[in-house]
Amino acid sequence: MRYLAPAGVVAGLLTLAVNASAAETACGSVTVVATLSSRTTLRVSADLLQFDVTSSESPATAAVDFLAAARTQAGAQVLLSIEPVRASGGPLLFDPSLSFTGEGEGTTFGSLEVAGPAIAGRWTGSGVRRGRLLFALRSATTGTFSVPIRFVLSAP
Repeated sequence: MRYLAPAGVVAGLLTLAVNASAAETACGSVTVVATLSSRTTLRVSADLLQFDVTSSESPATAAVDFLAAARTQAGAQVLLSIEPVRASGGPLLFDPSLSFTGEGEGTTFGSLEVAGPAIAGRWTGSGVRRGRLLFALRSATTGTFSVPIRFVLSAP
């Protein structure tokens, strides 16, 4: 009987150790961090503005419809910018009084400048936005003017 008591104690201790070890591995937490990069899609109805200036008294107009979609971090800002395109690095091909107004949520107004892009729209967070930009060209010279423009949709 002497041999039973130590074997029973050893078996009991082993059972207790196995149960404690199983309990430790069954409980725990896992932290997962996922970083999603921003993604944008932009469709515009034209990237060349056509103006027929018939009088220096009233502006000639053109319109561009757009669909802007962005997937970005919550609370991140999405910007739609526009700028005139120079022909092979030469001078701009229009009178500097080319302005625009926006129709639709988040659109803005302003003028196209030689110095750089103008903000035409500003939104917060992901989503799809539709709108229209109306351009007005004032010129002392009558005639037909074509102005190439570049649209950029950006998100951080």
